[in-house]
Amino acid sequence: MRGARTRVLVTGGAGFLGSHLCERLLARGYSVLCVDNFFTGSKDNIAHMLADPQFEVMRHDITFPLYVEVDQIYNLACPASPVHYQHDPVQTTKTSVIGAINMLGLAKRVKGRILQASTSEVYGDPQVTPQPEDYVGAVNVLGPRACYDEGKRCAETLFFNYHRQNGVSIKVARIFNTYGPRMHPNDGRVVSNFINQALRGEPITIFGDGRQTRSFCYVDDLIDGLMRLMDSDASVIGPLNIGNPEEVTIRALAETVVAMTGSRSDLVFQPALEDDPMQRCPDIRQVRAALDWEPTVPLREGLARTIAYFSGDA
Repeated sequence: MRGARTRVLVTGGAGFLGSHLCERLLARGYSVLCVDNFFTGSKDNIAHMLADPQFEVMRHDITFPLYVEVDQIYNLACPASPVHYQHDPVQTTKTSVIGAINMLGLAKRVKGRILQASTSEVYGDPQVTPQPEDYVGAVNVLGPRACYDEGKRCAETLFFNYHRQNGVSIKVARIFNTYGPRMHPNDGRVVSNFINQALRGEPITIFGDGRQTRSFCYVDDLIDGLMRLMDSDASVIGPLNIGNPEEVTIRALAETVVAMTGSRSDLVFQPALEDDPMQRCPDIRQVRAALDWEPTVPLREGLARTIAYFSGDA
């Protein structure tokens, strides 16, 4: 028999988002089981938590069943950057789909609540902006990004079917571009790329003309949104967009990073990447109404913290 302390499983717990989530759950007084196969996760991200008796780490790939006793599950496991998820696209799809089946089966068995970390990538290269949750998206199912996009779309389908068919308590969050300390330095995402290139004085590489837009949410805000969703009434299942609705062009982001780092790096433009969305911006009206949530950390403040992390000054 478990005691009264809430026990939470975080898959992908040694990753960028997962490690921040584990920290916040421990601070709340929960017992945390961090599960990761360490493909993109890092032991360095969780090293400072290892001495906490309420923190446990298990090396495990969620494409295989997991038999543990928990009250809540945050399913974050899956490479989230194009560089990593395109490295082994078959495994990426398996992680999203088979991993979802295994974690939903666990939630069903233990009668626990499970949150799926879905993604704005389910909207593909959107023809509607900002993207509301009822927008069905424009995904190229044959493209190089489809292993991630379609895997996450299928995972959402599985979550809603387990809820309807088996009564599993689910939550589905569609996460938009998130940044902050502990981002993988070589994951190919623009914030980490631009900061590291600027700090090294290297040319800032922009794919396309730089007019494509993204909306960047600082990691603390994102984790707050996920935890609020998990804590919400059982009737709030999502999907809910969680992200920052403030759009910025990729070129403007690069210029801001250069200025904030005091770098002399030039901007260098390369051909656009295949299926790279031109606009990505969340409509957050639903999450505001359901969870009273919205981001609070301005872009420059979040970038300053992230720059400090990568420069070793944090």
